[in-house]
Formats: sequence, C-alpha cells, structure tokens
Amino acid sequence: MADPTALFDATAQAELVRRGEVKPLELVDAAIARIERLDPELGSVITRQFDRARAWAAVSDLPAGPFRGVPMLLKDLGAHLAGDPVHCGMRVLKQACWREPGESYFAERLRLAGLISLGRTNTPELGLLPTTEPEAYGPTRNPWRPTHSSGGSSGGSAAAVAAGLVPAAHASDGGGSIRIPASHCGLVGLKPSRGRASFGPGLGERWAGCSAEGFVTRSVRDTAALLDVVSGARAGDPYSAPPPPRPFASEVGAPPGRLRIGAMLRAPRDVALHADCRAVVSAAASQLEALGHHVEEAHPPALDETEGVRGFVTVVMCATARALDAWSAKIGVPIAKGDVEPLTWALAELGRATSAVQYLAAIEANQAHARRVADWWQRGFDLLLTPSCAAPPPPLGHFAGTPENPLAGYANALPFGVFTSVFNLSGQPAISLPLHQTGDGLPIGVQLVADVGGEGLLLRVAAQLEQAVPWAGRLPPLHASLYSA
Repeated sequence: MADPTALFDATAQAELVRRGEVKPLELVDAAIARIERLDPELGSVITRQFDRARAWAAVSDLPAGPFRGVPMLLKDLGAHLAGDPVHCGMRVLKQACWREPGESYFAERLRLAGLISLGRTNTPELGLLPTTEPEAYGPTRNPWRPTHSSGGSSGGSAAAVAAGLVPAAHASDGGGSIRIPASHCGLVGLKPSRGRASFGPGLGERWAGCSAEGFVTRSVRDTAALLDVVSGARAGDPYSAPPPPRPFASEVGAPPGRLRIGAMLRAPRDVALHADCRAVVSAAASQLEALGHHVEEAHPPALDETEGVRGFVTVVMCATARALDAWSAKIGVPIAKGDVEPLTWALAELGRATSAVQYLAAIEANQAHARRVADWWQRGFDLLLTPSCAAPPPPLGHFAGTPENPLAGYANALPFGVFTSVFNLSGQPAISLPLHQTGDGLPIGVQLVADVGGEGLLLRVAAQLEQAVPWAGRLPPLHASLYSA
C-alpha cells in the first residue's frame, strides 16, 4: 500500500497530529521509510539522524508548535542543531567528522515549532554552484529526470521535497540557491528580505548580506507558515527586515488588490534566454492579467548593468577564502589545495589576492547598484515578473571544470543566476513558483520580486496563482506516493 502522507504538505501533516489522527512517531517512521526506499536513487540525504528523530517524536513533551511532529530535513549548510554533522559539501569536513557543538537560532525556532529533523541534505561545496554534485557525496539527481541537475545549492533539499520524502526542507539562498532548485524541481521557493531570519549566534551575515535562510516547499501556505516560525531578528544581528503587519500565514488567500506588474521577457545583459523560459513568463503574465492585474513589459534598467556581477563575484571570492580559514581554525588543521575541489581553491586564491580596499570598493559598488535596482519599485510598480532561470534544468556534469581551468564550469552558471543574484545584492524578497514545464516535462519556475519587506504581497499573489494554476497534483516520475511501502 502506498503511503498517503507522501502527498500531504507540512500544514496538512500538522493538522493530522492536532486532530489525533496520527502520532508524530508515525509521521517520522513513514518519512524514514520513504528516504530508505527512494533516496539511494536520488542522493539527497547525506546524513541520516533517524534514531534521534524517533526519540524526539516519541517524547510526551514535544513542543506544541504549529508543526508539531512534522518531519523535515536541514540543508548541510547552516541551520544546525547541537551535535549535527556539518560538512558544507566539503570532503575535508566529512573526513574530520565535524559536528557543531551548539544550535543556530534558525534551527532552534524550527525545533520549538515542533518540527523534527531527520538529517541533512546534499549541497555543493560551500554552496558555490547552482547544481548539487560535490565530490564529497556525489550528485543529487532530479526526481523529474535523474540524469539532470536538481539545482543548487539547495539541490538536496529540493530533490527530497519534490520526491515526497518530506513535505518541506530548509534551504538557503546567496545568489539563487533557493529559487534555482525550486524552479528545477517544481517547488515553491521564497528568498526572504535581508534580515528576515537570523544567522546567529555563530554568524551575523553570510556573503556580505547576500545570503538568506528559507525553505523549499510544495505549497504557498507551508512557505508562509514556516516563514512565520523563523522570522525576527535576534540581539546583535546586523540587519533587521521590516516587521510584517500581520502573520505571513494570514496573507495566503487575502486579496492583493489590482497590482502593476512589470514583466521581463528577455534576459539581462544579452544573456541568451531559452524559448521555454520566455514562454512561461508570457503565460504567467497572461494569467496575472486574467486575475485582474495590470501587466506591462518593463524592468529595472539597472538589471542590464555589469557592476553588480563584478561586485557579487568579488564577495563570493573573498567569502570563500574566509570560509577556508574559518574552517581550518575549527578543525585545527590548515585546509590545503588538495583538501577542496579545484573551483573552491581557485576562488579562494582570487579572494586572497583581493585587497581590503578592493573588497570595500566592491561592497560600495554593490550597494549603489542595489539602490538603482530597488528604485524601480518606487516608480509605481508593485512586482517584477521574470523567469527563475534563463535555461531549463541542465544535465549533470554541466558545471564541471578541468584541472587546467577550474573556473570553466563556474562560467556556465550565468544563465541560472542571471535573474536571481541581483536580488541577493538588493536584499529584496523573491519567490519562484512551479507554474510550467518544458515540452519534454522538466519544471520551469517563474520569479516574482517585491520591494524590501514585501513578502506578504508575494504570498498573496503566489496563492492566487496556486489556485488558478494548481500544481499539487503534478508529480515527478520518482515520487514516494507512486511506490508501495
């Protein structure tokens, strides 16, 4: 008999527990069975913490939060519980058997909401690529087509949710790492406003404020309710997003009013836009017009500037160098060239060659560019509509470099982050929605972007689209509900 809970989102599973129709341990056991059955084909779950999950699910004082007893997975990059193995896709940390001694604020809020982590999901080394193929753990495969990428850097989380292993999973986004996997795997992926959730206590920010913590889910209501769980700055955080006027969950189903939406039907900076990706934006624009919104072809002119690209890459290079130094200090052994992938080392070397003055100049340029981008929302527009990516999910291996040119594959990342990374620089919220597919059945997401603090508006419109173009019944060939227990 197939497991019916494989089709339930996190909100529905939590409701089963509240009504007493199922026990937390039953939900956890069912999710563990799905992982054991399907994940050998996916490669999404790299650390299994099943004994701990079962023990937590069995206690009588499991926190009575909004997601009491619901199983989930945490990405192997940030958001750690005390004692979690954290390897960030790095072979050297895997070999060192590194475990985090403390608990992040983000993971703490998930635990207090009653969520139960079953383990950690695959990620590229240090989250550097829009695919999940680390040497340390091997590739995560897309459940829609196992020969193709599930995206990155939250590809392990996205594959696990898309295949029905868990209803939702932690993800993070420094240049598109929530939205790209959501697009590739047919999920909802919201990158929140800068400062919406804390990185503490271990960090104040990642990638000079570009990175944000979040989730990949199957439903807009799960995304909204999970955002409520983790929102809010903690003491000492360097950024704080504007507080919402009401819970994000209240935005789902609320009327957004008639909005002015700009649609971008080409890619920035003359990057090639795949015909299917252009078509899905046109289709989404028509759907939004049918819902009563005004849609016109328009976008921030600053998206075509190159300054943001250069400044963003400078931040990534310097952050990579700093990450290797920080991890060296943690494990007590200097991380050398042979301990990491060639791309990681090449980026770190470029970062080390960047002076403090050059780095600060890049930060200033990034902030100036972000202001020019965000100014468009002050000129009468409510939302921007774009493809999530400029190309459909690529085959595995598409981003591979060579020993002679380790950066070769990195250059192939451009079409996948061209619509996403600029809003990491600006700190604006953006959501990828699984509205469409290519002619041969691969998911393609569309992105909606709001002004800073505009997650509520994004969720209202996303819920409209979810009702108008339902995606819940659209399942990949590799899905837990299609297999007998």
